[in-house]
Amino acid sequence: MVKASTRYVPHYPRCAYAHSVIEARHLRVLRAVAATGSFSAAGRELGCTQPAVSQQMKALEASVGTPLLVRTGREMRLTQAGEALVRHASGILAGLTAAEEEVAAIAGLRAGRVRLVSFPSGSSTLVPTALAALRAAHPGTRVSLEEAEPPESVEKLREGDCDVALAFRYGGAAGAKEWDDLFVRPLLEDRLVALVPERHRLGRAESVAIGELAGEPWIAGCPRCRGQLVEVCESAGFTPRIDFATDDYPAVVGLVGAGLGVAVLPQLAIESVRPRGARPVALEPVVRREIVALTLPDLAQVPAVAATLDELARAAMR
Repeated sequence: MVKASTRYVPHYPRCAYAHSVIEARHLRVLRAVAATGSFSAAGRELGCTQPAVSQQMKALEASVGTPLLVRTGREMRLTQAGEALVRHASGILAGLTAAEEEVAAIAGLRAGRVRLVSFPSGSSTLVPTALAALRAAHPGTRVSLEEAEPPESVEKLREGDCDVALAFRYGGAAGAKEWDDLFVRPLLEDRLVALVPERHRLGRAESVAIGELAGEPWIAGCPRCRGQLVEVCESAGFTPRIDFATDDYPAVVGLVGAGLGVAVLPQLAIESVRPRGARPVALEPVVRREIVALTLPDLAQVPAVAATLDELARAAMR
């Protein structure tokens, strides 16, 4: 929140809306102000000063011919027009990014830039192979990597904060339409595996029914995997007693290896960690999660993004 002068009264020319030109930089500033709640916080996020943010907001309001923010004392809120503009800003900025990237690639000005967000087990298995191949084929393409689990990673994509999101979802009608607005590149189906201590009574079994673990203490993973675990267990007639919960797969493996409980992890996660003291066992009934690469429909046409999707698909096939 910022303290604005109560003496400031913006003047909007009559019929300014008929000739308004909205600049992308002003939209980025408005979105930052809406997200942070103040000019000063928006300035820190964008790497500029508070007066510069204030000046750009005044310019945007003058351009559209209507107030976008209401400032009363120390409080700030969006007007109805401001809410509408923020709602459309992400799509507009994503479209502009797509246009810039495609035009630059066609003109040969630069090879491209890709901002990739991935969940941890994907970052340690699929991503390194894909990015190594991408660099070999397109050495001028720059790729940044950030980690986030879905749905956070998917929301970053929709908000224009990344270009490609490596994500997963479990089967069922509930998630069938959650990506309908996105370009979806299927990569692989990842089977869930039970993880038990090596000296566990089921440590030598080839497979285990989920019901056989009903009385065990459990170590749960990320929130989405945790919800899937509870759903699978309840379908088998019991509710798991979760003693520990962590988003860190090596921590899950370590806790199981120390004999503190059992877990169910995706095969991809186990491949990314050496399971010392723990043994993976095939789980019955079979439960799988779908691994995909997501991007916005406009961005799917950008050469650097398309190449990244192709290399992720090749890495999954390997």
